[in-house]
Amino acid sequence: MTQTQSQSSVATKRISTYLTLIVLIVAALAIIAIVIAAGVYASDPNNSTNVLTSGFFALIGLVALTMSLFTLYQSRRQTAEMKIEIPKVMTTIQCTNKSCDAKTVREFQRGDYVFKELDTPCQKCSGRQMITAVYKEVKEKEKTYNV
Repeated sequence: MTQTQSQSSVATKRISTYLTLIVLIVAALAIIAIVIAAGVYASDPNNSTNVLTSGFFALIGLVALTMSLFTLYQSRRQTAEMKIEIPKVMTTIQCTNKSCDAKTVREFQRGDYVFKELDTPCQKCSGRQMITAVYKEVKEKEKTYNV
C-alpha cells in the first residue's frame, strides 16, 4: 500500500474534529442540564414550580444527550462506509522502431512521462522503447434504470 493510499484510508475513517467538538460540547451541556434538574428537584420536591422546572431541565438534558450521541453514532457509521478509490494509473510503452509493433502496458512508476525514452530494449526487435501514454483506468459504472 502506497503512502497516499494509507493517508486517504486514514482520513476517511476519522470523524471531523469540529463535529466531534460540537457533539462533546452539547453532551456536556446536556449533562449539566440533568444535574441542574436533579438539584432543583432535590431542593424542594413538594413545590410544584420546582418539579415543573426540574422536569423541563431533565427533558432538555435527555433530548440533547440523545441527539448528540445519535449524531456521533451516525457520523462514525458514515465515515466507516465512505470509501475513496484511488484510480489505477497506467503507462503505455511502444517500440520506436517503425517496423516493430510491440506495445506493452504497465502500472505507472514514479518518473514516467510521455515521450520518455527507456533504457530497456524492446523484447521483439531490441530497439529503443518510449512511453507514449500515461492515463488512469476508468471503471464503467453500472447503469441504473428508473422504473
